[in-house]
Amino acid sequence: MKLELKECCGRVFVDSMPEFCPPLDKVVDFSQLDVILISNYTCMLALPFITEDTGFKGQVYATEPTLQIGRFYLEELSEWVCSSGSGSGSAKRWKEAVHVLPAPLADVVRPRAWRRLLAPHHVARALARVRVVGYDEKVDLYGALDATAVSSGFCLGSANWVLRSAHEKVAYVSGSSTLTTHPRPINQAALRGADLLVLAALTQTPAHNPDHMLGDLCVHATVTLRAGGSVLCPVYPSGVLYDLLECLSAHLDTAGLAHVPLYVVSPAAEASLAYSNILAEWVSAGKQARVYLPEEPFPHAALVRAGRLRHARDLHDDSFSADFRQPCVVFCGHPSLRFGAAVHLVELWACNPLHAIIFTEPDFPYTEALAPFQPLSMKAFHCPIDTSLNYSQANKLVRELRPRELALPEQYAAPGPAAAAARPHIAADVPTVVVRRGTARRVGGRRTLARGTLSGSLAARLAPRDLRAGLRAAPLRAALSLRDSRLHVHSPPPGAGGAGGAEAGGRVECGAPDVEALVRELRRAGAEEARVERGADGCIVHLPRHDTLVHVDAHATHVFCEAGADLRLALRQALALTVPTI
Repeated sequence: MKLELKECCGRVFVDSMPEFCPPLDKVVDFSQLDVILISNYTCMLALPFITEDTGFKGQVYATEPTLQIGRFYLEELSEWVCSSGSGSGSAKRWKEAVHVLPAPLADVVRPRAWRRLLAPHHVARALARVRVVGYDEKVDLYGALDATAVSSGFCLGSANWVLRSAHEKVAYVSGSSTLTTHPRPINQAALRGADLLVLAALTQTPAHNPDHMLGDLCVHATVTLRAGGSVLCPVYPSGVLYDLLECLSAHLDTAGLAHVPLYVVSPAAEASLAYSNILAEWVSAGKQARVYLPEEPFPHAALVRAGRLRHARDLHDDSFSADFRQPCVVFCGHPSLRFGAAVHLVELWACNPLHAIIFTEPDFPYTEALAPFQPLSMKAFHCPIDTSLNYSQANKLVRELRPRELALPEQYAAPGPAAAAARPHIAADVPTVVVRRGTARRVGGRRTLARGTLSGSLAARLAPRDLRAGLRAAPLRAALSLRDSRLHVHSPPPGAGGAGGAEAGGRVECGAPDVEALVRELRRAGAEEARVERGADGCIVHLPRHDTLVHVDAHATHVFCEAGADLRLALRQALALTVPTI
């Protein structure tokens, strides 16, 4: 185990190939999943662990940008991890003694379940399962539900999902933003009035305003470059990178640093930068308008043509090595600083206080990312940019969407009375279901209505009658069948209790009784004292001598009778004669 553990400045680290914590496989049997709906490309990283070698046979749905940019993420991750590996493979013995190791190793979650990234052919097979959908396109899910992807405003192609049956609506809100950035704005109208709203993936940095962080990043970069240093930004190959390139290049222009080169180093750099400029239908209205000028939605294509922005697959690329000059700004992965080109640049620049590293991705604590490189002379700045909903925005969104019920993770729920201090939370005035990690909860109401299809031959034999204005009905005898989650009403088979269609000679009571006719029938049966008391909600037929009331309103008839069997029989016969029939 000593060979697996390394010490650096009083901290203990594991010397191993990178491993990942896969999705929990004990809560849901992946082989029983029918459908996976992917919200955005950051969620794609877990897909191979769910679909490959698990018996999964269902369908996977995502928008086109989610699939393509998710492919960039996975291919970059696969190449970075493979190129950073050592011959020893994954370290395992330390997991047996994790309880005696110092923090943070002692606090890791399920280390025995960690797995190495799947092989490239597994990744390709997982991506091949994805079926592409567009915004507002209805997808039939085995006849049971319709699923619709609507824009969430978080990143290119990000989606919230609306699930509908004939009488129910569920909205899943994950990775959403109400800020004005490069993606298409959030579609709130499609989410309103849901029977159940599932809320997830709020901001990881509620105390940091994205606009302020972007401004701070530009200032830190400018100060560093003017002092003769270079700037390293560990980022993903898409998403916030597009905003960073646009804002930082404009800021450097105004600061008189337009000559400073920008580099993007990633196996997916060229594909990501090119692909983002052909996604006109997925970007904001302002960027869509540039397409019709015609111009590219993003300025990085113009930066490439002007020679200010260069991209390369890795640091050893011949074209990159030949053109590389400092001071400069380098965007590369991985934000964890455990693999990728960023590792080599930190090691190269660590001893020079003129250089700086600026963290913008909120997924990893920057102090933990830098811990293996201590002591560090280069400056480090933390400017997390997370455009996801913060708690104030999420509370406002829930109030505007007005769901009947809300489900959310326990981290977002109000703290209990024993909590040490108040924290931001979701305070909704609707019934709320709190879901804990690793548990399953039943949510939503029990279905009371279902929509069926009436066969044409059976419908042709019906003879509906008018009950009241706008309502017609007809009695029928039929068979009900369920196939592919769809209900069908058709003629019963021969010998099943009568021919299908309208009931020959039958009658069905439907509606409220005629009160005047009911009083006449009761008096004819000997209840001479029957009198009628009319009110706003209907009327009451009162038989005081028999301690009996008949309450008639528009929707129901209630009988309260303390009399004997003779009067009960007389009431039954009188109601049968005065209730409308079809």
